Amino acid sequence: MELNQLIYFRSLAKTLQFTEAAREISISQSALSRSIGKLEEELGHPLFNRDKKKITLTDTGQRFLMRVEGGLEEIEEGREEIRNLDDPDSGIIRLSFIHSLGGHVLPMLISEFKEKYPRARFNLDQNSSAALAKGLMEGKSDLCLGTTMVNMEDLVWSYLYSEELFLTLPANDALAGRSAISLKEIENRPFITLKPNYSLRVQTNQIFSLAALQPKIIFEGDDTNTAASLVGARLGISLLPRIIGADALRIVQVPVSFPTCKREIGIIWSTSRRLSPAALHFLQFIMDRFKKSGPRELGS
Repeated sequence: MELNQLIYFRSLAKTLQFTEAAREISISQSALSRSIGKLEEELGHPLFNRDKKKITLTDTGQRFLMRVEGGLEEIEEGREEIRNLDDPDSGIIRLSFIHSLGGHVLPMLISEFKEKYPRARFNLDQNSSAALAKGLMEGKSDLCLGTTMVNMEDLVWSYLYSEELFLTLPANDALAGRSAISLKEIENRPFITLKPNYSLRVQTNQIFSLAALQPKIIFEGDDTNTAASLVGARLGISLLPRIIGADALRIVQVPVSFPTCKREIGIIWSTSRRLSPAALHFLQFIMDRFKKSGPRELGS
């Protein structure tokens, strides 16, 4: 099986017309037909249904197309990485991050980086901590911005900055005007949090355990903005990092007096995989950025 055969198959599978596919890949219709026939013979299954009026993919062809598209995409990414080996400023950086960083922190860091290196490109993945750790270990991402993860085997976590977690209340809540609140004061209130596979949920559980409390959870979500919006709808309260646009969401965020509610944000990578030059370049940028100036306006 040759690479050209897969390219020809993909083109025909997309157009479902020999004439158009042959024109797209710049070969004759007869050469395309021979190539597809040879591929079907090698696989031992027909990939197309043929009649006088039209051709369609068989069930086998549809399954094979999914694999071919993924494989050709991987090959192209590999070619791109090789082309960029001598020019890390223009390479692709596969960056993953926890949900709560997507609204402000991540866009700001990428913007700062691209001001210096405008040809850099990013493939982004936003997910739960468990999924992000798996992605790093499987090589689906180069770097991850987040907190320490439950499974840190073969992963390195380097501290960047700390951010406070606030008791998040509806704007008209009786406690909204307080300068600080102890968790003991809200132990029987309906509580909104993230699902168990998120690092913020893990830390929330640890904080409540330290306060010898059990939160009365009424909803488990996938992102902090949804949690904040539900708080604004007066469905409950939550423990969240600083939310941008709190006024528009009709929420108030008050510091917790006890216990201390902070989390550390760092950058994570796998020790079992070699970082690309572009990823190394971004890693160094991130490390230098926080070493020199700290979090700056990240929490604002």
